[in-house]
Amino acid sequence: MKTNIFLLVSILMVFSNCAVIRPGEAGVKQTLGKFSDKVSTQGTIMYNPFVSKIIKESTQTNNIKLLLTLPSKEGLSVNSEISILYRLQQDKIPSVLENLGQDYESIITSIFRSASSDVCAQFFAKDMHSGMRAKIEAEIKAKMTENLEKQGDGIELIAVLMKSIQLPRGLANSIERKLQAEQDAMRMEFVIQQAKLEADRKIINATGERDAQKILSEGLTQEIIKIRSIEAFNLLSKSQNSKIIITDGKTPFLIETDD
Repeated sequence: MKTNIFLLVSILMVFSNCAVIRPGEAGVKQTLGKFSDKVSTQGTIMYNPFVSKIIKESTQTNNIKLLLTLPSKEGLSVNSEISILYRLQQDKIPSVLENLGQDYESIITSIFRSASSDVCAQFFAKDMHSGMRAKIEAEIKAKMTENLEKQGDGIELIAVLMKSIQLPRGLANSIERKLQAEQDAMRMEFVIQQAKLEADRKIINATGERDAQKILSEGLTQEIIKIRSIEAFNLLSKSQNSKIIITDGKTPFLIETDD
């Protein structure tokens, strides 16, 4: 009895095997070249190694890095480091493997090369180094999505990122000089504005002082001057200190009068 059980277990072990699917992975069984519609995640899959095998694919966000020379509208060549972020749709992995095979990244790369050339040729080289970069990335992504859908669905494009843009030396120097000139102009405009504000402030102060003097001179009549002089003389006379008062014999102080 024990011998029969041992023999049965041995036969099962010979004709079966198992694969472990880890987090972030998905497994699809391929039997005699045909992919199963069932996608397994995080577990163990039993299969017959003689007729079947387990294909494991990542379900996480993947990054394809490329170094490319992109054409521009004026016919220049712009070097750039590209990152293509994509993810496999878990339930459609069998479809991706059947339509594109396991080397689907090479197809993504080929589609990108075509899409990026078409899109970048519509923009000037300086646009790739400015705020237009985001628009260029979005148009490349849209064109890639359109072309990938023709090959079958299952690949989700998350983003196309253009990094380390290297413009032709002459153009880069020209842009740098232009930016420097713009900064100098902005700085000079600020200096002129500050000088204008300072001039306005001095004019306002001078006008205020002039108006104050005018008002004061218009209000100082001879009678008011005499009264103020008498008041000052009275205050001075109350002081206990020794004092010398110089007068013309008519008024307490030397004040010009019309008398």
